[in-house]
Amino acid sequence: MEKNQSTALIFELSRSGRRCARLPVSDVPDAVVTIPQRFMADAPPALPELGELDVVRHFVNLSTKNMSIDTNFYPLGSCTMKYNPKRHERLAALAGLADVHPLQDDETCQGILGLLYEMQSYLAEIAGLHGVSLQPAAGAQGELTALLVASAYFKDKGQKRTRVLIPDSAHGTNPASAAIAGFDAVQIKSQGGYVDLEDLKAKLDDRTAVFMITNPNTLGLFEKQIATITKLVHEAGGLVYLDGANMNAILGITRPGDFGADMMHYNVHKTFTGPHGAGGPGSGPIAVRDMLIPYLPSPLVVRQGDRYTLDEDRPQSIGRVRSFFGNVGILIRGYCYIRTLGPSGLREVSDQAVLNANYLLSRLKDQFEVPQGDRCMHEFVASCRTLRREKNISAMEIAKRLLDFGYHAPTVYFPLVVPEALMIEPTETENKETLDAFADTLIKIKGEDAAFLKEAPHTLSRSRPDEVKAAKEPILRWKPA
Repeated sequence: MEKNQSTALIFELSRSGRRCARLPVSDVPDAVVTIPQRFMADAPPALPELGELDVVRHFVNLSTKNMSIDTNFYPLGSCTMKYNPKRHERLAALAGLADVHPLQDDETCQGILGLLYEMQSYLAEIAGLHGVSLQPAAGAQGELTALLVASAYFKDKGQKRTRVLIPDSAHGTNPASAAIAGFDAVQIKSQGGYVDLEDLKAKLDDRTAVFMITNPNTLGLFEKQIATITKLVHEAGGLVYLDGANMNAILGITRPGDFGADMMHYNVHKTFTGPHGAGGPGSGPIAVRDMLIPYLPSPLVVRQGDRYTLDEDRPQSIGRVRSFFGNVGILIRGYCYIRTLGPSGLREVSDQAVLNANYLLSRLKDQFEVPQGDRCMHEFVASCRTLRREKNISAMEIAKRLLDFGYHAPTVYFPLVVPEALMIEPTETENKETLDAFADTLIKIKGEDAAFLKEAPHTLSRSRPDEVKAAKEPILRWKPA
């Protein structure tokens, strides 16, 4: 049933004089008399006035319009939208963890420091690397942090390396991070979905600081020549950076450090189940080889005997990249996930994620173009190019229509090297029945009338917002007239 109240702005529901709570008359002098006039506002803030039930009902009704892991299948490629175990929410809310203040003395918060120290160790072991900083707030900041570490490393070596090499199938944040870190981004071509070795060789020289690679890549393929790639970069004096966005495919199977990566970031909120719908929160720790540890952000959690402390005495460090110690709440959830599953359980996660993706691919490969073959890792990219040419049905229209069936859309139009792309990642937590139902729905939509699809979704309270205008003319704050 459509609820008109749920789509009204909360200011439109406001009525003068309504309150959630009524406070007793103050028995202390008005603080206004102690505040200089120049700091006083001309008028009180324009806040909505509602009863408590009105507020609760408004936001609960709005929440029912959202899609989430708990309510819908969410095959958003490159985002690893897996189920977030509810026990982790309870554990992260324990008073000894949630109520600790970051400025407390180390001696009064040994529990959380011990947890963070162990998390550093676990992430180093899973990566096959030696040092970890938990500070970065999300994957893109992890990328930037690692590139700043690389910059400091080469500066200390007296080498002026100015270029970062990036495959054309990389995440868009890679070239952005390189630019912010002061490097020139140089694109490397793909050949058959993999890094073009000849193009890489042609562009490697003494200006190369870092080669950034996502492995498995955004096409869902594991780079078959990864050992050769890392060897070439190292012979040129550069470092290899692994974008860890797709670690869910290789946990316990292989380690980035073992195939030549010198540094990487994790998306803890993806691989290790932090709830990250609506854009956050995230957590993007980085792991590095031993020669890069001195440059990691400060502080690091260290162990001294049987006590844990924060090491701020790190003269070569790039400094802080995040207030306090990162998004600790997400790190706690990731810690619980790793401890719950252990090494064999993490391996099973990746085995099942790859199996689910390949099963779904097997259901769809004869219905949609799959440019990179009939095998994948944790995700795959289908193309609607033929549908667009023959029936004038685009990937966006397929994605919009899926919403009518209660499915979140896959990632669309990424990676850019595949026209009319649908990027599908089912994750390990979905069962066969869900995958079959999703595949059946995609096949059904493919056969629908093009004109009907261009008006989809048909069942939602909002159908086709003007996305171009929203991007070009964002209104981020509304205030009453």
